[in-house]
Amino acid sequence: MNIENQVLGLIKLSEYIKEFLAKDQKDYNEADNEFELLLKRSEIENPWFTIENQKFALKEWTSLLTQENINNWIGNYSVSRTPKRVGLILAGNIPLVGLHDVISVVLSGHIPLIKLSSKDRQMVPFLLKKWNELSGGAVQSEFVEKLENFDAVIATGSNNTARYLEYYFKDHLNIIRKNRTSVAVLEGNETPEELQLLAEDIFRYFGLGCRNVTRIFIPEDFVIDRLFESFLNFQDIINHHKYANNYDYNRAVYLLNQDKFWDNNFVMLKEDDKLFSPLSVINFSRYSSLEDVKKFLAENEENIQCIVAKNELGLDSIPFGEAQHPALDTYADNVDTMRFLEVV
Repeated sequence: MNIENQVLGLIKLSEYIKEFLAKDQKDYNEADNEFELLLKRSEIENPWFTIENQKFALKEWTSLLTQENINNWIGNYSVSRTPKRVGLILAGNIPLVGLHDVISVVLSGHIPLIKLSSKDRQMVPFLLKKWNELSGGAVQSEFVEKLENFDAVIATGSNNTARYLEYYFKDHLNIIRKNRTSVAVLEGNETPEELQLLAEDIFRYFGLGCRNVTRIFIPEDFVIDRLFESFLNFQDIINHHKYANNYDYNRAVYLLNQDKFWDNNFVMLKEDDKLFSPLSVINFSRYSSLEDVKKFLAENEENIQCIVAKNELGLDSIPFGEAQHPALDTYADNVDTMRFLEVV
């Protein structure tokens, strides 16, 4: 019965968020004003979390948390009859990035012990409290500063942090996630509309997510200006002070080092084989053989979250514009969290 109440509460939570997002601010009631204030407080604490990006993330969750989607997702897994305490060390690079882990632990029949990221301390507690209310008190959770008395742990951090976490939690069942990024492979005949969708995969959340594209493979004869033309819808990104600081810094470094790069005054393209690029920079490389690209992708599989490309290229890819729209059964680092929670 608990799981039914939890699912029902989750659907009600989705409807609550959807109604809030659909309202004009002049029509807000007291609860809506509280929600809006929370978004503003979150942006003040972490300027990367703009109101727009927070609302984008919330809207994504409303499209995911339907009865059909939830039932199709959890129907593939068994629910624990003996709840365990699962420690969660949440990331804070993009809004609500840790919510999937929280929902997974609850719907698998366990109790999440949540250590929030210092960069994202507002929204998850608010939504979890509301979920519990809407499910009649069926959602158990704890917020902690230090993980103690737990049966398993799911932690997300940088590659350096992950080494420490792997050692610290070596005697516990664990999932330790590391840095990942995403890539795009162009065939060369993409339409302007497809390239504009690719821009969404690059610039949403300022490029801070593991699903953001930071490296593009292009054919040898591809005209770079086509990319810049497709990016224009995101030119206002340079008006964000933290993004602009990164842009100015990286541009200055390239000029001092006399590196070759292409610049359109809000993002730089650099011909570079590195998978990860600095914020405000997109690495690209030209290819003559798709087999060479496939070889690179295979060799760097553990560092790649997703590949954006046309289906006909025969890669394990997602369509342009879909990088920031993961499904409920899309897991970070491609490790099935729900399957892991079955054996806790």
